[in-house]
Amino acid sequence: MPSSTMQMFAFILAVLGVVSATVATLLPNWKVSADVGSNIMTAISQMQGLWMDCTWYSTGVFSCSLKYSVLALPAYLQTARTTMVLSCMMATMGLCLAALGLKCTRWGGSYRSKGHTAISAGACFVIAGVLCLVPASWFTNEVITTFMDSKVPKSSKYEPGAAVYVAFVSAGFLLAAGVIFCLSCPGRRGGPLDSGSSHPDKPKPQKPSQEQPNRDQPKQQHCEQQSQTEPPEREESHREKLHQDKLQADNRQQEKSNLEKDKQYLSPSRTRNPDAKAVYSLHDYV
Repeated sequence: MPSSTMQMFAFILAVLGVVSATVATLLPNWKVSADVGSNIMTAISQMQGLWMDCTWYSTGVFSCSLKYSVLALPAYLQTARTTMVLSCMMATMGLCLAALGLKCTRWGGSYRSKGHTAISAGACFVIAGVLCLVPASWFTNEVITTFMDSKVPKSSKYEPGAAVYVAFVSAGFLLAAGVIFCLSCPGRRGGPLDSGSSHPDKPKPQKPSQEQPNRDQPKQQHCEQQSQTEPPEREESHREKLHQDKLQADNRQQEKSNLEKDKQYLSPSRTRNPDAKAVYSLHDYV
């Protein structure tokens, strides 16, 4: 999957492609008059575009006339108009989606949703690049075919202008950006981050597990079933064992209480009564 740097590079290429495609669509020099034969020192230069025809006179006057009639245009020119406009629209839509699908942005949803948005933007760029490449190639083919035709007079021959080369460059930019964005597949990493987190590196908050109570329930049910199925002999032995344990606990408690009494009796604050026999001396016995 491409990194954030590669996505930014692809986004810059897409911006350049959109600008280039728009400029190529509006430029009037898709084909220019060729200076061949005796017309090398011609005083007039003619240019034809998708929307207008321009003439540059030797006096420095530059005049253009719009092509109002659509049906009067040849098929390749009508196709070039339509496809170039669609290419600009698809590229603009791809830019909007790419801004949401970039990793470095904080809008666009979770990691997986940002990946899907980036893939959609890449698809738009690829379609826009193809739509820009088709009219440029067809237009160039028509101009070269007419130029190589010997029946066409030399004064009516044209050659590809700068707008055609700009269209080719913009198609390359859009295709490259589209391929990079199409590689933005979310993969396995997008699984734990589908909680709507706006940042791809922000972990998903974990919910408290409720599996432990569910695990204890089968054990309790098993114990209850086992207690219900025990025979009466086992119940009696169990009761006797509990009674013996209770007696042992009482004996231990009594022993502890006796030890405490002895300790209180032997404490320094309380002294024992002296033994009566110890008071008599040996002389008294004699």
